[in-house]
Amino acid sequence: MKQKKDLSFWKLWNLSFGFFGVQIAYALQSANISRIFATLGADPHSLSYFWILPPLMGILVQPIVGTLSDRTWCRFGRRIPYLFIGSAVAVAVMCLLPNAGSLGMAVSTAMVFGLISLMFLDTSINMAMQPFKMLVGDMVNEKQKSLAYSIQSFLCNSGSLVGYVFPFFFTAIGIANEAPKGVVPDSVIYSFYIGAAILILCVLYTSFTVKEWNPKEYAEYNELKPEAEEQKANWIELLKNAPAMFWKVGLVQFFCWAAFLYMWTYTNGTIAETVWNTTDVSTAAYQEAGNWVGVLFFCQALGSVVWAMVLPRFKNEKLGYALSLIIGAAGFAILPYINDKMLLVMPFVLIGCAWAAMLAMPFAFVTNALEGYGHKGAYLGLFNGTICLPQIIAAAIGGHILSLIGSHQYSMMTVAAVLLVLGAVSVGFIKDKKSIL
Repeated sequence: MKQKKDLSFWKLWNLSFGFFGVQIAYALQSANISRIFATLGADPHSLSYFWILPPLMGILVQPIVGTLSDRTWCRFGRRIPYLFIGSAVAVAVMCLLPNAGSLGMAVSTAMVFGLISLMFLDTSINMAMQPFKMLVGDMVNEKQKSLAYSIQSFLCNSGSLVGYVFPFFFTAIGIANEAPKGVVPDSVIYSFYIGAAILILCVLYTSFTVKEWNPKEYAEYNELKPEAEEQKANWIELLKNAPAMFWKVGLVQFFCWAAFLYMWTYTNGTIAETVWNTTDVSTAAYQEAGNWVGVLFFCQALGSVVWAMVLPRFKNEKLGYALSLIIGAAGFAILPYINDKMLLVMPFVLIGCAWAAMLAMPFAFVTNALEGYGHKGAYLGLFNGTICLPQIIAAAIGGHILSLIGSHQYSMMTVAAVLLVLGAVSVGFIKDKKSIL
């Protein structure tokens, strides 16, 4: 078996560039879903339930995409066809979702329409995300994987920068940020339209600049022949035979993604109450708070971009991982006590450090542990369950936790801080030959 050659920086860049556009779509979803459904009339104690659907689709879709792509060999590539199809569907749905309240439907009908649109949006985003991780696993050697996933993290967060700030930007240039009750403002609608256009352009760039290996080339650089990987994958058997690293990193993932689910769900209500002193979703103040949430998520992504460049400098990868999560926990812990919108930048920059590590470190650990294993695409799809399952659980119990701690959405930030600390502690269970904590 030949050793995979070092790839140039720009080849590593091209492998992941389409992620920039995909992440714009994901950022728009993350920053605006609670805002959209609250505007449509959802109760705060029910908001987390709307977040069950995205990770549920992820846990279903990504293993399927991974398994199918393991068995796909065609003129367009192995992973890229799924990237392109997923992106095309996402573009269509992004043009529909924010219009849920603008089509003259009753509130209940608009909610159902929004839910169905959200289901298709997250299905397509998950379908588009998975190939990028698999392309790195297929074509990048062990030495460069941390760099490759750091580049992916950089592009991911750069896309977030753009997506998060769109509603604020469009409001600043004169697009309406207010709308009749139950209708999503034009500033949000236009954000989804432009995000969709950027998404398809970025995916086209990766599709045309990346040439995947054919079966013969793949066999030269991988321990298993493609025919072996193409055999039907039994997911239960795969999980039984998964390396220990899969489960240990998965435990860290559980706490981290539950924490961020609560951030996405409750930040809008938190900022509206602590800074704008309102819980009334029909007010201009609430929509202004929604725009500022986008700016704060922008600051989080900016912090992530910077920290993603720092992470590869840690010789001890476990230490970098755990420290990043502790820094993020500190950001969540101080967030409820700040009532000045400008000062809120600081905790979100700190939260961004945790986000950078969450995007870069887990897949570096797991893909290295999977060297010599077959069904890499299926394994990475199953590993996505460590992202989706905690979100599903967190979303299912979020309303109950909110009630137990006093029904103030800002209290959920403290819950998120505790979860990230538990994630940092769990990093200690990871045993890696390159880094001993």
